Amino acid sequence: MPERQLRGLYLVTPDTADSGALLALVERALRGRPALLQYRSKQADAALRHEQAQAVATLCRQAGVRFIVNDSLELALATGADGVHLGRDDGELRAARQALGAKRLLGVTCYNEWSRAKEAVAAGADYVAFGAVFASPTKPAAVHAPLDLLTRARRELGVPVSAIGGITLNNAPEAIAAGADLLAVISDVFDDPDPGARAAAYGAAFRGAPAAAAT
Repeated sequence: MPERQLRGLYLVTPDTADSGALLALVERALRGRPALLQYRSKQADAALRHEQAQAVATLCRQAGVRFIVNDSLELALATGADGVHLGRDDGELRAARQALGAKRLLGVTCYNEWSRAKEAVAAGADYVAFGAVFASPTKPAAVHAPLDLLTRARRELGVPVSAIGGITLNNAPEAIAAGADLLAVISDVFDDPDPGARAAAYGAAFRGAPAAAAT
């Protein structure tokens, strides 16, 4: 497991072909010091994804924030990312762990599936993510992951736990109290008039809450 603690806002980029607008938003949001920032794009072609990911990676390095790539181990390695986040159809986890080496992060989406979370940890995942914990504007058809799943994972799995889906500053304390070490957020930060201040407010929410005990 990489040394720095995984706890706080896990910022995820909005999906847009407008690279200028994306980078401007990311630069502003990074002022709020998220724990991680993930580049996520489902619509851009491979060339644009590489261009955007490389530019976002540069901004993250300048800000001292760890940079994660969603879905693509190849893109994560090509851009020198600090890690990759993989879903069900994004490749074999043990192979990804081996390719990343010991110093890069491997995160795994587990939806609401306890068995997948256990398999991910066994394969070397540095953190697991469950969602959607709340109704998600980004994925309205996503399966629901109950908050008590975060509690169980925090207690039994021995790795940090990320909550995904519909998270806002209003419900963030509920997810943190349930056991979330990380809160993955897109809209509630990037749709805010001041993304940096909004991101910083999540950091404050974590500082005001004790870490859930893994007992």
